[in-house]
Amino acid sequence: MSEVKIGFIGAGGNARGHMTRLGDVEQARIVAICDLSEDAAGSAVEEFGGAAFADYHAMLDEVEMDALYISIPPFAHTDAEILAAQAGLHLFVEKPVVVEMDRGLEILDAIRAAGVLSSVGYQLRLMDTSQRIRAYLADRTVAMISSHRWGGFPGVPWWRVMDQSGGQLHEQTTHQVDLMRYLTGHEVVEVYAHYDLLAMGDVEGIAIPDSQAAMFTFDNGTIATVTTSPMMMQGGGKSDLNFLLRDQIVGWSAGQVSVMGLEAPDLAGEAQEMPGAPAHIDEAFVRAILAGDQSLIPCSYEDGLRTADVTLAANASSRAGEPVRPKMA
Repeated sequence: MSEVKIGFIGAGGNARGHMTRLGDVEQARIVAICDLSEDAAGSAVEEFGGAAFADYHAMLDEVEMDALYISIPPFAHTDAEILAAQAGLHLFVEKPVVVEMDRGLEILDAIRAAGVLSSVGYQLRLMDTSQRIRAYLADRTVAMISSHRWGGFPGVPWWRVMDQSGGQLHEQTTHQVDLMRYLTGHEVVEVYAHYDLLAMGDVEGIAIPDSQAAMFTFDNGTIATVTTSPMMMQGGGKSDLNFLLRDQIVGWSAGQVSVMGLEAPDLAGEAQEMPGAPAHIDEAFVRAILAGDQSLIPCSYEDGLRTADVTLAANASSRAGEPVRPKMA
């Protein structure tokens, strides 16, 4: 295979970001774009090429392709992944992959049965800062992890409905939860969460909490806490991720690794380019397809589903008022 023919389900801002980056990958060609909005599909095709569709079933039937991107809201994942896997298409699915674990497990079974490659959009794993911390923590004991994501409120209507987005912890702060798993190499075995809607009850149509806090227990005993809120509607906020070791705090951000306490000269500092590494997660996906090698993809569907499993367990814990074990733990 010298060229990867790619289709898209979804033509919103996130999908267009992938389309733009694929334009820099010589072996990638967009052949079809589907969106419920014919205007969105049509304008994307004008910019990136391919054929426009409003029904992905028709697109899958009519267009020859090698891979499919699915970049749609969490609640909209129904049969597209299963049909695509059965057709032998490699899959790139945006996070979070589902709002219901049973559906995610059905999709995972279809991917395994078909033997197709899969990727989930946890692009932060590819960053130099992530790779440095992952290597540093590999032979060290992390006692605690803390993360705060206090940010804004997306304008799309589905985001403010719990059954459609899963709430901020599941839909946005999934990146921080995923990095906790990835950088430590350990899995969450228990989740205890509490949510409330305290300050944003006047926001039209809001049906998600504005304050969420969760505690995770990992399989090696590490304890993690995460708090998240979309209350900064006028901008600003904070986002951090910190790992507590003996005499040391290691802080992650996209652009820099910080170290407090015990010095680690080879760890701290600004992000660096990684020679030979893919420029972005889309290039990694295309490279993997051309090589037929799942290991070139930073996050498989199964791995991405495990992250969704943790945040969905947090939602279940908040409803039940007691600790919950993730289904895949």
